[in-house]
This record gives sequence, structure tokens and C-alpha cells, in this order.
Amino acid sequence: MTIDAIRAYIADDLRAVDDVIRNRLLSDVALIRQIADYIIGGGGKRLRPALLILSARACGYRGTAHHELAAVVEFIHTATLLHDDVVDESGLRRGQATANALFGNAAAVLVGDFVYSRAFQMMVSVKNMKVLRVLADATNVIAEGEVLQLMNCRNPDLDEDGYLRVIRYKTAKLFEAATRLGAILGGVGEQAEDAMAAYGAHLGTAFQLIDDVLDYSGDHAVIGKNLGDDLAEGKTTLPLIYAMKHGTYEQAQLVRRAIQGGGLDELSAVLEAIRVSGALDYARAQAQAESRTACEALEALPRSTYGDYLLQLADFAVTRTF
Repeated sequence: MTIDAIRAYIADDLRAVDDVIRNRLLSDVALIRQIADYIIGGGGKRLRPALLILSARACGYRGTAHHELAAVVEFIHTATLLHDDVVDESGLRRGQATANALFGNAAAVLVGDFVYSRAFQMMVSVKNMKVLRVLADATNVIAEGEVLQLMNCRNPDLDEDGYLRVIRYKTAKLFEAATRLGAILGGVGEQAEDAMAAYGAHLGTAFQLIDDVLDYSGDHAVIGKNLGDDLAEGKTTLPLIYAMKHGTYEQAQLVRRAIQGGGLDELSAVLEAIRVSGALDYARAQAQAESRTACEALEALPRSTYGDYLLQLADFAVTRTF
């Protein structure tokens, strides 16, 4: 099962979400329009909106409010990326130049602020306090995750627990919010809401684990960024943590230097240390465990085609190459 097949099944819903995104990004300010058009044109997987749509449908929702909320979730994600790329000084995302590389850091940050504030305007329009609380809490936790990641930049002593805390805050929390919102719309009750939230949280963790694997094993042309970008940015991810713990003393020191220095002069040697230590296999195994736990959470829901696609999405998260 591919992400394209999943998107094809909910194509009408995704088109409706894209219409909301275009309409809600309209602005009288020319630079906002220009950057917004560039962001929309960049595409992306629309994974978080798809999660909300599938979750709402799996929970029996048959209205249209999920289109607005799916756009809100995508806006929060987009704003985070705009700010991330400035902090990380990234020049490439999804195979194309980042907004900050093209328009400058100030413009990217300020348009990110616009996208965030537009998301909150849309949240209020839903007039559901439970929805507001989920999205406000998620946005706050994501911000904490960003700060945690910044605090651990170029820190070779970050351990696996600390690493997992960062990705559960920074990445998995929005997945969790998307699936919980789908359950809230479906009116399935608190127990099923918690199950859907657990599915999203474990799926998001699996997704980020594989992202971190692909940074050291993916094809540049496929993943849309340069191999070793995380290392250049000083991010201590699981492949590096495992290689330092299970490699030789010399390999551990090599990886430590690379994290602290942020240079890619010894990238080939770092990649070899990751390979021979079994770090990529270990990280993939951890992702697969998260995916299995996500699937187990779905047992709280009645069986449906939408639920089956959620299971397929959990499989895609750990088998993908981009």
C-alpha cells in the first residue's frame, strides 16, 4: 500500500481541504500571498490532514467540519516548518529551496506567524471548546519540543529517552492532535478518543524515527534533502546515539566530534560507523514497534474501510523511502 493509494481513497476530502487552505491563505499583503503560493505549490504529503480525515470517517463522522480542522492542522505544521528552516538554516526541503532561502529569514518567520495566527482564527470559528483545547495544547507542546531540540543542538550526550521526548513533543504531538480531533468530530466518547490519540502519537513517533533513518540512508533525489543534513545541523538522532553506544571507542569519538562540530568532513566515516554498529536496523526496529502499538490502539474502534487505511498508513510510515 502506498501513500498515493491512501490519498486516492479520500481524494474528494483532500481536494476540499486544499480549497480551504487556498482560501484561508488569502491576504492583501503581497509578500504573504507570494510565500503562501510558494508553500502550496511545494505540495507535501498532506499526511496530517489525511490522518484527521481518516480518523473522523473511521469514527463515523459524515459532516464537513473536518475539512476546516484538517487545514488548521496543516497550517500549524507549515508554520512550524517555516520557523524550523530558519532556526536550522536549512536551504532545501522536499527537493526545493526553502522559503527562508528564497525570501529571507525575516520574511519566513513573519509569514510563519501569519499562518499560525490564521490557524487560531479558524479554530475559533469552529466554536468547540474541546477542539480549541486540543489544538492550543498541541501547539504549546510543539513549541516546547522546538526549544528542547534547540537546547540539545550539538549535544552528543543526549540519550535515547531524551531523544524520544523531543520527537514526541515536536513531531508526534500534532499527529496525536489530528487523530484525537477526528474522534471528537465522530462523537465516539472519551475512551475511543484516547485510543485514537494513542494511535496518532505512536504513528508520529514511528514516522520521525524513519525520517531520522533516511537522513543517513535515503536517496537525496527521493527524500528531497541532502544526506547528513541532521548531522550538519547538530541534531543528535537515534542512529548517532546508537552508534556511539555500540560502536568502537574510536567510532564513538568520531561521531561525538561530528555532532559537536557540525561539519560533514567525516560524513563517510560517520555513515560507516552507523552501518557497522547496526544503528539503522535498531532505529527501524524501534519504529516498527511504535507502528505495532499504534495499530493495537485501533482495536478500540469498530472495523471499517477507513480504519483499514489507518492500519495501512502505520505500515507506510515504517516502509517508506521518502
